[in-house]
Amino acid sequence: MRYRQKYGNPSVALTGGFLLLLAVCLSAPLLAQDRTVLPGARSLQRAIDQASPGDRLLLQDGVYAGAVVIDRPLELLGKSSSIIDGGGEGRVLTVAAPDVVVRGVTVRNSGTSLATEDSGIFVTVDGDRALIDANRLDHNLIGVYLKGPEKAVVRRNIIVGSTDPHVNDRGNGVQLWNTPGSMVEDNDIRYGRDGIFVTTSRNNIFRGNRLRDLRFAIHYMYTNDSEVSANRSTGNHVGYALMYSDRLQIIDNVSDGDRDRGLFFNYANNSDIRGNRVTGGTEKCVFIYNANINRIHGNYFSDCRIGIHFTAGSERNQMYENAFVNNRTQVKYVGTRHIEWSVDGRGNYWSDNPAFDLDDDGIADQPYRPNDLVDQIVWRHPMAKLLLNSPAVQVLRWAQSEFPTLHPGGVRDSAPLMELPQQQVLSNG
Repeated sequence: MRYRQKYGNPSVALTGGFLLLLAVCLSAPLLAQDRTVLPGARSLQRAIDQASPGDRLLLQDGVYAGAVVIDRPLELLGKSSSIIDGGGEGRVLTVAAPDVVVRGVTVRNSGTSLATEDSGIFVTVDGDRALIDANRLDHNLIGVYLKGPEKAVVRRNIIVGSTDPHVNDRGNGVQLWNTPGSMVEDNDIRYGRDGIFVTTSRNNIFRGNRLRDLRFAIHYMYTNDSEVSANRSTGNHVGYALMYSDRLQIIDNVSDGDRDRGLFFNYANNSDIRGNRVTGGTEKCVFIYNANINRIHGNYFSDCRIGIHFTAGSERNQMYENAFVNNRTQVKYVGTRHIEWSVDGRGNYWSDNPAFDLDDDGIADQPYRPNDLVDQIVWRHPMAKLLLNSPAVQVLRWAQSEFPTLHPGGVRDSAPLMELPQQQVLSNG
């Protein structure tokens, strides 16, 4: 009797608890279940069509036929030999839903039509927050195309593109259009046209990618408020081509042995360009054309035919604490304006500057002028090279050294550094 008074009827209590637990289970949403997809020509698309949002599809070893469309939030996870093959037609895998994950899959053999944007993985405007991670993309026209989604991520993929002898007939490794907040990070991209090409976008981050055997490693058009950092470009025609874009962060990138230009800025404005390295026999380490109000500092430019080619249409750029080392011509500037390349008493390091520092303050006692009147005559009239060793040219150079007012304008570094800036010493150590 005392037991029942204290705890009530045990059978009633158990029955009530069971009913409460049953009610909670019935009212809770069903949890997504893992689904294993077996090899077969049509089984992958059928499994996607039968899946519920949040399901995880685990691909086994084997070849799955494209084209495949993911139209609901899913995780598509592959093993080392899980292959989706497009058979040379169209887009192999299309992501048309938010929060889709594609990881560990080999995607190959898209179509070859640029007009229809044939791609290995094509993410539509509905693919917000897509994660394309640790896949291999082989023999696709465009490796991964982000066309319109927000905050998508393309990370840790190996992308091997086309080797068609006509470069303009190739696609890009990763292509982006109007995809704000998206990131391309830690990918290995080889062959094709451009490694990463972006246009008409904003707030993007391209970081830690390795790019080789391409036309442009990274190609920017009309993309603002974005970051390009810690990428490595090797053996491409051009390393980093930044065009018609504002407020960029171009930081700690490497261009090694790119054929024509390491860094190319065309109508790129209000940007911070620092900590980059261009080395290895490039025609021009840097080419600046109509690019304005940029801070270019702490960079290392070496062993190029021309260290920096600077056009007269570029104004209000700050150039300081850069290192120009062993370039055949340190600066090419064709213009009559006087341009100062030092800020707050800190200029640049010039390996060919035979200067003295009598007060031992780390700044050369005389300003450095990388070009003289003879240089400008040769740039305007290349045949004048035949007269470089003539007595008349020697007299002209002597006159300029004795009478600085004869200098026709151009670049002047009023505070040239006697030693490499500290950040360059550390990076070369």
